[in-house]
Amino acid sequence: MSHIVCFGEVLWDVFPKHKKIGGAPLNVALRLAAFEHKVAMISAVGTDELGEVLLKYVSENNINTTYIQKLESYKTGEVQVVLNAKGSASYSIEYPRAWDKINLKQDAKLAVEASDAFVFGSLVTRDELSKQTLFDLIEVAKFRVFDLNLRPPFYNKELLIYLMNKANFIKFNDDELYEVCHYLGSKYHGLEQNLRFIAQETNTNQICVTKGQHGAVLLYENRLYYNSGYQIQVQDTVGAGDSFLASLLSKLLNKVAPQDAVDFACAVGALVAQREGANPPLSTFDIETFINPE
Repeated sequence: MSHIVCFGEVLWDVFPKHKKIGGAPLNVALRLAAFEHKVAMISAVGTDELGEVLLKYVSENNINTTYIQKLESYKTGEVQVVLNAKGSASYSIEYPRAWDKINLKQDAKLAVEASDAFVFGSLVTRDELSKQTLFDLIEVAKFRVFDLNLRPPFYNKELLIYLMNKANFIKFNDDELYEVCHYLGSKYHGLEQNLRFIAQETNTNQICVTKGQHGAVLLYENRLYYNSGYQIQVQDTVGAGDSFLASLLSKLLNKVAPQDAVDFACAVGALVAQREGANPPLSTFDIETFINPE
């Protein structure tokens, strides 16, 4: 199994009637750990009850918490989540929180340098301190995985271009792809055309675009692989894309064929979307019977 380091926000998703542990890079880390990869998380929490509970949960789910800093001056992250009638989420993200203030530590830098993959998103760059720590860690990573996960107003054109050009693997949803291609001056309308446009502009030959209920398309070593999605009853979409990315990375790092990898990832994303919260437990049996029902 691979050694993977995830960087960025760890927090609580606060729904109208309950709260659950989340944050896109942490969701990715939790799913990767469930697939038995060796996973470490670089982030920060406050010295409060929410931070203690979060750290305990992460550790119990087989993620190395050594590099999650405890900060007295900032509270543990919280995000207010509102679901519409279709289960799609909108977010109100509290600022500043502990994960905005991740300091660069030598032990974390060495962990990234030794890892097989380094996973990060754009939201963590909303604060200058965590942004600079990310920029420093990117420079020592062997394989850089950029999950855009755009949350207005916490990004800009220049930042996205910089991170895409640093990445070896980029993951978008379809709305994000079109938004970024517009920034870059693409004249194309088709998804596949714009995907290849991004690949050329950023010199990146591993790019995946999720399409919600309609599946995903993966560009891998100049070939396109498709999955048309699964028909499900959506509970909520929180974390579905994160579990998709973790599942896809898990398979590709294990040298599974790209078509099998994207089929598996779409199945996991669908299973998460039809359950409550970002990180529902899923067994191998659950996933295999969902893909190939008898």
